[in-house]
Amino acid sequence: MIDTGTTAWLLTSAALVMLMTPGLAFFYGGMSRAKSVLNMMLMSFASIAVVSVLWVLVGHSLAYSEGFGPMQAFIGGFDYVGLTSLIGEVDSEGGYPLLVDAGFQMMFAIITVALISGAIADRAKFGAWLLFAPVWALLVYFPVAHWVWGGGWVGDLAIGGYEVIDFAGGTAVHINAGAAALALTFVLGRRKGFGSESMRPHNLPFVLLGTALLWFGWFGFNAGSAYAADATAGLALVNTQVATAAATAAWMLVERIRYGKVSALGFASGAIAGLVAITPAAANVTPVGAVVLGLLAGAICAYAISWKFKFKYDDALDVVGIHMVGGIIGCLALGFLAAEATGGSAGLFYGGGVGLLAVQAISVVGVMVYSFVVTFVIGKIIDLVIGFRIPEEVETNGLDHELHAESAYAFDELDELEAEAVSSPTPPGGETASPQAKA
Repeated sequence: MIDTGTTAWLLTSAALVMLMTPGLAFFYGGMSRAKSVLNMMLMSFASIAVVSVLWVLVGHSLAYSEGFGPMQAFIGGFDYVGLTSLIGEVDSEGGYPLLVDAGFQMMFAIITVALISGAIADRAKFGAWLLFAPVWALLVYFPVAHWVWGGGWVGDLAIGGYEVIDFAGGTAVHINAGAAALALTFVLGRRKGFGSESMRPHNLPFVLLGTALLWFGWFGFNAGSAYAADATAGLALVNTQVATAAATAAWMLVERIRYGKVSALGFASGAIAGLVAITPAAANVTPVGAVVLGLLAGAICAYAISWKFKFKYDDALDVVGIHMVGGIIGCLALGFLAAEATGGSAGLFYGGGVGLLAVQAISVVGVMVYSFVVTFVIGKIIDLVIGFRIPEEVETNGLDHELHAESAYAFDELDELEAEAVSSPTPPGGETASPQAKA
């Protein structure tokens, strides 16, 4: 029998998670340079189109159905291909239609793919991205989702009675996408002028808008993963809020100490770091533990984003420094901060054993290595076959104009108006006609 309350909560949560990908588009778009903002945003929106269809056809089946023999620890089977077999089926325990669950998990797959795009801003062919997205989903995301949530080896891993905790996707989503992003930075190389030219975000209001949409949608991401409108969802919601708030404070404090200023970009980046870190732990730490976790994530990620300059990899929009590092912090912190009061295992700070930290570390390393290696191979093959990186003149002129024949801002018209302003005579009253006045 269908539980209408649970079903309504899952439908709402799916819609909230769906909103996160447009939010990511604004976040990444604002951080990009003005001449490539549409390209950056389209990479997120294209992920919605590509992954949605692929998820229905084979993705949900490969992630959540039983596999064959020993392979079921690594990949699912074909029981749910096309999702037709799920129509009318209801989960016996939760009381929600299985098709609603498939829709909810579809949104996780979409945003995981979209997250990767930020690392390769300003230099990737759009056609290559459209090829990479489905191949990566097939070979990396669907198997890893199966490992963690579909009955694979991560979900089955146990040491001393402790099992892996990943409530909403610290490994499957954030470490997975972050490691893939790092691999692609090596495939594509650094942007022209990296380390020597200013590549500041062109539109900070866009960044803040994207942050707000992501923060809002993340309540569906984390609280929705309780699969019921219950006390666990309430704990996840509260923990998500306070961890994020604490992370923004920690990031701003680090900025103040290092640079003497607090920035809007720092606030936004701190918020995302906190959201990422609390994702695997949302239902397994107390609110005070969530604050501690948020402080750690905000402070560490604030330093981690500068590693790209030290190690010379061009993670354009800080996917590695925020998502991979933040995901690692959240997963490993459970080994210390997980509390029995939440109904699960206890970490070291609450009297638990080292077994929880061990299984968390194994899951982190396993997902990170697999994602990095397979992504690097995928990227290299695409680069060899059709080329992944755009020509230098396209990068210089801007991807929006060169690849999409459009631009986010009317650069040509502004240039013409400025030329007219310079060449036109001084109008009556002695004031120089301005481009804004002419417009």
